[in-house]
Amino acid sequence: MLAKISSGKSVFGILQYNKIKVDDEHAAVLYRQKMFDSPDSKFSIKDCMDSFYPYLALNQRTEKVVFHVSLNPDPKNRLSDEQLSEIAQVYMDKLGYGNQPYIILKHSDIKREHFHIISLRIDENGRKINDSYEAARSMKICKELEDEFKLVPLKKGERQEEIPIRKIDYKVGDIKHQVGNITKAVMNHFYFQSFGEYRTILEQFNITAEEIKGKHNGILYSVTDDKGNKTGRPFKSSLFGKETGYEALQKHYENSKRVVGKKNIREQLRPVIAQSMRQTKNINDFRLLLKKKNIGVIFLQNETGRIYGVTFIDYPNRAVLNGSRLGKEFSANVFNDLFNSSQKQNITSGHMEEKQTDINRDSAPGSVFGLLDMPQSSGSDYEEEVFIREQEYEAKRRRLKAKKKGRRL
Repeated sequence: MLAKISSGKSVFGILQYNKIKVDDEHAAVLYRQKMFDSPDSKFSIKDCMDSFYPYLALNQRTEKVVFHVSLNPDPKNRLSDEQLSEIAQVYMDKLGYGNQPYIILKHSDIKREHFHIISLRIDENGRKINDSYEAARSMKICKELEDEFKLVPLKKGERQEEIPIRKIDYKVGDIKHQVGNITKAVMNHFYFQSFGEYRTILEQFNITAEEIKGKHNGILYSVTDDKGNKTGRPFKSSLFGKETGYEALQKHYENSKRVVGKKNIREQLRPVIAQSMRQTKNINDFRLLLKKKNIGVIFLQNETGRIYGVTFIDYPNRAVLNGSRLGKEFSANVFNDLFNSSQKQNITSGHMEEKQTDINRDSAPGSVFGLLDMPQSSGSDYEEEVFIREQEYEAKRRRLKAKKKGRRL
C-alpha cells in the first residue's frame, strides 16, 4: 500500500478540494471521528471547520496545521468500504493521530480506488503532534497493514510515499480534471526556477503552458498530442485554483531557488553529469548512465537532430535544472558537440571547458525520459484560493482566545 502525506496551511482549502470531488460524485465519506455530522450525513465544509475550530483556536505556533494523507492499496485488492475504513483508522492510530478529529473519504476519480484522510497536526491543547521521521514511520506502517489485513504487498522498490503521475488519457475522459491534477502534482513535486523548466516537466505529460502578460497576468494550459501539437481548447489556470496560477508560480520559483541553494543541488549534480559525459558514446547511453544515478535528462532537438535544449531532473531532490543553470559546460551547445560533432573525442577525454565557445542559455522543453514512473505529491496549501474564508475563521479564533472559551466535541 502506498501512502502520500502532505501538510498545508489552509484547512478550508483541502476541504474544498474534497468537496468538489464529492459534488462530482468522485468521492464519498467513509468515516468520521470527533467530527460534527449533518442530519443527512452529507459532506459539509462548515461541519468540518466547526469540528476543527477548537483545535485551531488554541494553536500558537504551528503554521502548516493540515494533515492530509492519501492511502492507495494495490488495485488487486478487493476491499469493502468497511475494510477501507478500518485500515485507515488503524493507520491513524499507529501514526499517532488516533485521538485527532479526522474524516475519511473514498476517491474514485481514477481507476485505482484509494482514500484520503483529513486531520490536523495540532492536538486539543494547541500543541503540534510529533512528526519526526513521519515518512519512514508511515512506510513501516503500510507494510504492517499489508500483513495484518492480508493485502497484496508492494514489490521491492515500489514502497514510496507517493503515487505515480500519468500522461493525459483521453479514454479516461474528464480532461479538465486530469490537467488540474497533473499541474498541481508537478507544482507540489518538483522544484523549478523558471517558466521554461516548469513547462519542460508539464510537456512530459502532454500538457503545455503559456504565460499571458498584461493588465492581468495569467497562465493558459493546453493538452498536446505526442508530437507536441495543441489539441482542444485551452484552460485558464483559475479553473484549477490559484495554486497553479501566475502569482503562485512566481513564489514557487523563489522557494525553489532557496531550496536548491540550501541543499547544494547544483554542486552535487555537476560532477555526476560530467563523469557520465566522459563515459558516454551517444544520447541513449548518456540517459542510461544518468538513470542509474537517479537523474533524468530531457533533450530538445530540431528536425536535423541539433540539440538546442537540455534539462536535468534530480529525482531524489525533486529538482529541475536547465543545463546552463549548472554551468556553461552543461549547456545545449556542448551536448550538441558531444554527440554530433567532431569535437566529441576532445570533450569526452576531459577537456570540455577548453573547447567551449559561443555557449547559449536555453530553457526549452524536450522529449520524455523516465518521468512517467516518478511519484507525485498531490497535496496543496490552497491558502490563496480561500483567503477570504480563512479570515472569517481567524477572526473567530482571535475572539475565542480573548474570551478563553471553546466549543467541545
